[in-house]
Amino acid sequence: MTAGGRDEMIGPGGVIKPHYRSVVEQLFGLSPAERVQRLQRARQYLSEAGVFHRVYAPTELSEETREWPLSHPALVIDPLEWSELSDGLVQRAEFLEKLAADIYGERRLVRDGILPSALVAQNPEFVHPLADQARPGEPLIRFIAVDLGRGPDGRWWVLGDRTQAPSGAGFVLENRVANQKAFPDIIRKMNVERLAPFFQRFREMLYELAGPDRTRLGLLSPGPHNETYFEHAYLARYLGLLLLEGGDLVVHGDEATVRTVSGFNPIHVLWRRLDSDFVDPLELFEGSRIGTPGLLRAVRAGKLTVVNAIGSGILETPAFLAFQRPMARALLGRDLDLPTVATWWCGQASERAYVEAHRERLQLAPAFSAAHGRSGRVPLPEGSETLLKHESRPVDLKTDGVRWVGREIAALSTAPVLVDESLAPRPVILRAFLCRDSEGWHVMPGGFARVADQRDARVISMQQGGGSIDVWIPSKGQEIRPVTLLSNRTTRFERRIPGALPARAADNLYWLGRYAERCEAAARLLRVYGARVDESSSAGAIEETLLALVRLFGVDADPANPGRGLLSLARQASETASRIRDRFSPDAWRALNEIVGLIMEAKAEDGEVELVGLTSSILTHLSGFAGLVHENMYQFTGWRFMQMGRCLERGFITATVTSRLIPDDDLEDGALEALLEFTDSRVTYRRRYSVDLSRETVLDLAVLDPLNPRSIAFQINTIRATLADLPDQNEAETLDALTRRVSRLQVRLQTADAEEANQAFITRIAADLSDISNLLTARYLLSAPDGVKEGPAPE
Repeated sequence: MTAGGRDEMIGPGGVIKPHYRSVVEQLFGLSPAERVQRLQRARQYLSEAGVFHRVYAPTELSEETREWPLSHPALVIDPLEWSELSDGLVQRAEFLEKLAADIYGERRLVRDGILPSALVAQNPEFVHPLADQARPGEPLIRFIAVDLGRGPDGRWWVLGDRTQAPSGAGFVLENRVANQKAFPDIIRKMNVERLAPFFQRFREMLYELAGPDRTRLGLLSPGPHNETYFEHAYLARYLGLLLLEGGDLVVHGDEATVRTVSGFNPIHVLWRRLDSDFVDPLELFEGSRIGTPGLLRAVRAGKLTVVNAIGSGILETPAFLAFQRPMARALLGRDLDLPTVATWWCGQASERAYVEAHRERLQLAPAFSAAHGRSGRVPLPEGSETLLKHESRPVDLKTDGVRWVGREIAALSTAPVLVDESLAPRPVILRAFLCRDSEGWHVMPGGFARVADQRDARVISMQQGGGSIDVWIPSKGQEIRPVTLLSNRTTRFERRIPGALPARAADNLYWLGRYAERCEAAARLLRVYGARVDESSSAGAIEETLLALVRLFGVDADPANPGRGLLSLARQASETASRIRDRFSPDAWRALNEIVGLIMEAKAEDGEVELVGLTSSILTHLSGFAGLVHENMYQFTGWRFMQMGRCLERGFITATVTSRLIPDDDLEDGALEALLEFTDSRVTYRRRYSVDLSRETVLDLAVLDPLNPRSIAFQINTIRATLADLPDQNEAETLDALTRRVSRLQVRLQTADAEEANQAFITRIAADLSDISNLLTARYLLSAPDGVKEGPAPE
């Protein structure tokens, strides 16, 4: 594709098209200051919502998270033109549906010689274990996308079909919300079509597939390292689906189940965002670590419906475009209304000769792979040789023609993008989305538009600096009323307990609590150490002990490089929170990210960093995080696992620090004060005890006091109370190993006095907490939730 097509905004004679005029007039009717302020609102929303995408290095060994690159204004499409385009898209969806049914059914197109057999038999996207999956008659595709570009003649051309696991729909929603923050008056005046009804249709279709129990629905994601993972989490939350990864699923017999903290719960419908190859390592790609063994067995048994069907990615095959016209006539009885880029498959002698003869003006591309389109990379005018730099050997079309197609290099239209207070033309590609329900196919009134970063850019790629713009379809009818996915106010409702928590989500919440507490403890120790070093001219024995404790966390106490270990701890917490975006408060996630930013800013500063100031800022943000979690997070099973993680980590660290600071003999000067400072208990001590500092009183407050939220006893009491509310806990039954261990430790702390709290006593508490963590993990997080036998705890 080359950027030499029409301009979306400018019509004949250089006049602004009518449907764009309102946007331009209102946008530039604002003062420069107000325009900047409005654009900042959109950026602020995207930042606060945590909208991001991942960018991978060329080696694919590293990745970087970047803020979502939203540009302005939106791509505006005339409503009459959109109506015609929608008709063509619906027709194309019907064609693709019939094509999928034929490929995985009777294969009449191959039998009649319309489609070469090699394009199916040798196609890596053809899933042989499900070769006849279309025979029951149910549609194999229900949610697809079509990439479109406008050519010089003003017509929209199909650049590619996305039927494997089309991405972008979630970002469409976020683009719209951000634009509503910035330009609500413009959107209202233009009466822009809303997106919610489209998603409402799609959700209702999923509900119909699931049957009466609507909790048996999930979105299957590759996991947090996928470039569009934010979208997976966002859509799962928006549509009310379980966000699942391959490891969350277990197939028993021929039934797919979700591993939860309450047991194995059946799952009936999966919206697949995972490529087919990786779904089932038993029958497909054996090296997959993100799939579920046996999942195809559940599909064949008819007990699991996958949207889109496993193997539907074959419809993305670029070589199919070379045979589209005869296939459409055979399946629909007519040609398709939307044209496609001219394509020649090099597996045929005459077509191969044509491509060879015109190689300089054609684009050579893989016949079986549309991977460049999936990642958002759409080639612009560079020729074929540039696209094939990854090939280790020259392409020989005579011996390897089956694997290649030649494609015409067409022109793309440009859309106006605000650059430095003026509108600049940028090549644009539109991704339109369609969903299917019992009434047929429906087109989303908008879409996902990508723009290049330069007028003469070689690719339109989010990975290489490209951006995204919203897509507006004005309505000439009555005012568009707000539509949401919420139920009608007159509908009766029932308050229900949330569904069972997947074990992976529980595990992440548990470790989020531990990592956040670990970061806080390291910051507290570093602050105590920094304050004492600032007060004394030389480091003494207590400072050396504090320094040794800080190093246990892998933290560097050197003011010239204070962020090395702290940054790692903060990132552990932030990255763990990012894995459960569908269950976590955006404000709390942002608080953790701000801690990462604080440390990185400190590292970037010239000269030494003031340790007390840096760690105090970190602790303030962590206190904000704790408050947000306590006040905003629904306090059910997930919150309880996070609470367990925090209490176990705080109790273990407090026991470790106490045993190091206050040994049985040779109490160092300042050790008691340091422990009170670490446990944030100075003020409490003065109010609780009317005597000077002593080993017994400090140990009583830090270890045994059940009302001190920083004491070990408080953590154990909280663990015991929280444990009673976890699934399958019944004190009327024989207690399991986990409950017995917690109860014994609780009694030991309740009945002890300060004189008993020697080093051996405290060290044993730390060992018990470590065992409790292992038992909790085995009971709920890693193994079947049916309890574990008494004995050595697993590592």
